[in-house]
Amino acid sequence: MRVFHLVLAPRLSGAEVLAKDLAIDQCADGMAVCVASLMPVHADFVPLQNELEGHGVQCWFPARRHRAARKLWNLLVAVRRFRPDVIFAHATIPSFYARALPLRVPVVYVMHSATNDFERPLFRRIEHVLSGRARVVIGVSQQGLTDYVQAIGPHPAMTVVPNGVDLARFAFTDGVESGGRAPQIVQIGRYASVKNQLLTVRAFSEVLKRVDDARLVLYGVVEDPDYQRAVIELAKQLGVAERVVVAGPRTDIATVLSESNVFVMPSRSEAHSVAFLEALASGVPIVASRIPSFAFANGFPGVQLVDTDDVQCYANAVIVALGQARAQRSLVGLTLRDTAARYRAIAQQVCLAAVSAR
Repeated sequence: MRVFHLVLAPRLSGAEVLAKDLAIDQCADGMAVCVASLMPVHADFVPLQNELEGHGVQCWFPARRHRAARKLWNLLVAVRRFRPDVIFAHATIPSFYARALPLRVPVVYVMHSATNDFERPLFRRIEHVLSGRARVVIGVSQQGLTDYVQAIGPHPAMTVVPNGVDLARFAFTDGVESGGRAPQIVQIGRYASVKNQLLTVRAFSEVLKRVDDARLVLYGVVEDPDYQRAVIELAKQLGVAERVVVAGPRTDIATVLSESNVFVMPSRSEAHSVAFLEALASGVPIVASRIPSFAFANGFPGVQLVDTDDVQCYANAVIVALGQARAQRSLVGLTLRDTAARYRAIAQQVCLAAVSAR
């Protein structure tokens, strides 16, 4: 079987990292695999590109940005050369391009977005036109499929496949080796208003009133530079800039989590956050927003789902978490192995259906 994964841009974000992990797993299973993109590779993704190629996965990333017509042409060339049996299009815009191709290759649309893409009228119109070209629609959470049905209508083949965490990389560790280090609070996620780093900085300024040696580190892809600048400016305004690190993405997230005392995620919405799963696997105490996509973790040891819009409530939960030990959590059904098995079964199903239809 020949499998083609399409992403918007190779970067250190949940959908792209999942596509990378799936590609390596499928290649190890004897499949021919290609990962392609519509946009050039981000510098921080280059080590992952090297990892992909080292495992025998082909990478097809454009050297520079192009207009829509050239993006579609480049994708057509890549697909014709690789000759896939199935295309997994990760996220809405890549799925539009994949389904616009004048080819009969079956396309599986994977809905990764943290927000409802179909609140945008243009996206709704395009999806109404292209929905029939998706052989399967995968939601990484039930909320994604619910949003799809409400905006577009039911699709004949819809299924939920939660993201999975690689337990070989994100294993439980029995405590942070402090070595005299200050208590560390970490948030991992792209710089965008939906991720609410501004709320974290405000809550952290309250935490410092009671834990004066704490430090906050923020890591993530800079999707919105203005928002990142606002985070930096707020830390300065609140007088906490010396205790806050506002940085770009990191490849060694397992190390970051092992060195942190608390993981926070005050997102307004999420699809099925890979970073949240990684934090669960690491055992680090977690404070996160009370949104539907995190509800499955309610009741897990060391996990507090709170009203993070209430800054004092958020800060109090972080202070409680700073006093908690790491906890082992069962992630049955949420491992990378579980997720890869579901994608493998869908690929086989789609390919068999395509052969039968010829």
